[in-house]
Amino acid sequence: MSSATFSAAPSGDSAKAEVAPPPLQGLRVLDLTRLLPGPVAALRLAELGAEVLKIEAPGAGDPTRTMMQSSSDRVAGRPGAFYRLVNRGKRETRLDLKSEAGRNVLRALAAEADVLIESFRPGVMDRLGVGYATLRAVNPRLVYCAISGYGASGPFAGHAGHDLNYIGYAGVLDQLLSRDGTPIVPNFQIADLLGGALSAVTQILAALWHVSRGGEGRFVDVSMTHATHAHNVVAQVALANENAAADAARPATETTGAGHGLLNGGVPCYNLYRTQDGRWLAVGALELKFWENLCMALDRPEWATRHWSLGQAIGGPDAESLMQELADLFGTRALDEWVALLEPLDCCVSPVLSAAEAARHPLFNPEARAALEANRGDQTDQAHEENHEPDPHTGQDKGLGMPRPRT
Repeated sequence: MSSATFSAAPSGDSAKAEVAPPPLQGLRVLDLTRLLPGPVAALRLAELGAEVLKIEAPGAGDPTRTMMQSSSDRVAGRPGAFYRLVNRGKRETRLDLKSEAGRNVLRALAAEADVLIESFRPGVMDRLGVGYATLRAVNPRLVYCAISGYGASGPFAGHAGHDLNYIGYAGVLDQLLSRDGTPIVPNFQIADLLGGALSAVTQILAALWHVSRGGEGRFVDVSMTHATHAHNVVAQVALANENAAADAARPATETTGAGHGLLNGGVPCYNLYRTQDGRWLAVGALELKFWENLCMALDRPEWATRHWSLGQAIGGPDAESLMQELADLFGTRALDEWVALLEPLDCCVSPVLSAAEAARHPLFNPEARAALEANRGDQTDQAHEENHEPDPHTGQDKGLGMPRPRT
């Protein structure tokens, strides 16, 4: 984009098919962010119909242009998939905010914008002369969102960091442990996406609601670490229970350690199990009704009463024993066999898919979904015809049923 102006976001065939306009149509957003949290926040607004103008510095621009760039993209001279994925649907321009000309252009853009998102270290925009106070003077209705690791103020405001640091401080990384206590390095950026991107979107929309009712814009301070800490709910429940137990001078029954809690491996009904082919099955039968359905499907009705809601101690001996029994059972068949048996049933069991498998799954792939729906339609028609054939013994329509194979 050669000129620093807003223009309507490109519309595709899907947009033409929309009956109602996108909810944020006409909203103007300036995206001065880089890397992951800010670009994803602006992307989510763009997906809701906002007109997003991405502003990069001259030269190399956003580091994601070359971060994890494939050799084919490098040879072709185009930004890598990382950049394209988190910046799709946006307009782009370059501004040198270290120059007076660049700052003047930004002030002019801000005068017409509804939202500005930046992710510099706290104080950088002020030192450049384009901080919130300056831009608010030219546009009192501007919602100015600053995303940072530790917030705009406080003892850590000037500290550098990345997702691993933020979830470490927030007590989240300590929840991602193997049973020997070793933390993992997750490939899902929890603080960047939950604490940064989605928290920013939530607070931006709240501020816009205030503006829409006649109020002024505001400074939205998003600390990825603080927001992530606030979402670490289950661990905080365990802490609250421990504190209550200490106050009552009795031992706590639940800790936050791996394998000791309701939601981190302490119960058989909410756990991961390896299949015969070395894959994994996710069992999420947390409620009793789902657990009972699973036990019936596995032809193990005697297991139905061994559930945490019926008194089974979380992380206790019976839970450990039943987890081993389930592990032994799930180890007798391949993942696809278990999915074929259990996925259609109301028992909260699913495969652990790779990213490539997820991309091909009907949940996310339109072609796969269409093929699945067409196949189900054919099966329904066939079943309807078969179901209305008279039973030779009773003369009545045949009933439909799914036999439960023994394992």
